[in-house]
Amino acid sequence: MARPIAKDHDEKRAQILNTAARVFAAEGFDRASMNQIARACGISKANIYHYYAGKDALLFDLLDSYLRSLKDRVCVAPPPGVPAEARLLMTVRAVLQAYQGADDHHKVQISSLGALPEERQKILRAYQRDMVGHLSAILREIAPERMREDPKTLRAATMSIFGMLNWYYMWAPGAGAKEREDYAQFVTKLTLEGLRGT
Repeated sequence: MARPIAKDHDEKRAQILNTAARVFAAEGFDRASMNQIARACGISKANIYHYYAGKDALLFDLLDSYLRSLKDRVCVAPPPGVPAEARLLMTVRAVLQAYQGADDHHKVQISSLGALPEERQKILRAYQRDMVGHLSAILREIAPERMREDPKTLRAATMSIFGMLNWYYMWAPGAGAKEREDYAQFVTKLTLEGLRGT
């Protein structure tokens, strides 16, 4: 007979994932061990293995839950009639807000996604592609003549924006909501001026 799921299963799983993110971010995925994660969680190694068969499974669940949640926050259909410029700001703002308090998860995504088996990487990269496609569509609408005829420029512009957002945590650790809103406005203004050549 299967073991019943504990009432606090989801809470314990979230604790393990958050702790694993902190350990992986500090130690690196390759150097971190399940023993370290168990100690940091204050539980036994056997308890960790009740949730995850191994370190790869733990890393995948951590990144899958993080990137799926990020995609759901970023790839939101706006109300009808919202201009592309406003949707750009909404998207940039959503990314920065989603990153708040998630520096460890974000660092693990950047540094350790490639440690997973290829079939699992494909699942995670699909979330990333959805977000890239969402932003690219907005930029194409803002500068249709230029972007439709030059896919390389569209990709460069899209990835440049993500570059500005993805590394924000490096020079603004602990940035709060006000700092993130100011930076969202800055990135949006910089992007619009660049697309329009002003």
